Amino acid sequence: MDNKLLALIIAAASGLTMALQGTLNAALGRIAGLWEATLIVHVVGTMAVGILVFICRLGTCELAKWAAAPWYTYLGGILSVLIVYMVARSIPAVGVAPATTAIIVGQVLTAAAIDHLGLFGVARMPFNWYHLAGTFLMAAGAFLLLKK
Repeated sequence: MDNKLLALIIAAASGLTMALQGTLNAALGRIAGLWEATLIVHVVGTMAVGILVFICRLGTCELAKWAAAPWYTYLGGILSVLIVYMVARSIPAVGVAPATTAIIVGQVLTAAAIDHLGLFGVARMPFNWYHLAGTFLMAAGAFLLLKK
């Protein structure tokens, strides 16, 4: 299988899991509270990945490499907390499909800016009118999903 096709299949699978995760996190948030659900999700996730890395040895466990990473790369942990909270907060208000579509539009706009500027070591890929039109159509789709 072509590496690019496999990467797209994996990306689509991540979209599937994100929609499920957002829905489950929103349900947990209604029961335990949004910040509490965010904490629970991260504790469970930390335990799961800890088992994968330290017990199943799926990673290299080279602590020197961890310390060599630039400081800003660790902000992903903070962003993860914000993501879980914001997704769990938005889904009950608008529904899974419109919230997920809005999330994707935000992701695409941010990704396009990162690609266009070549930030964080990614290859520079200029944003063009086709990308803008595609993003606009996704945003229109999110708006249409809100219509009853």
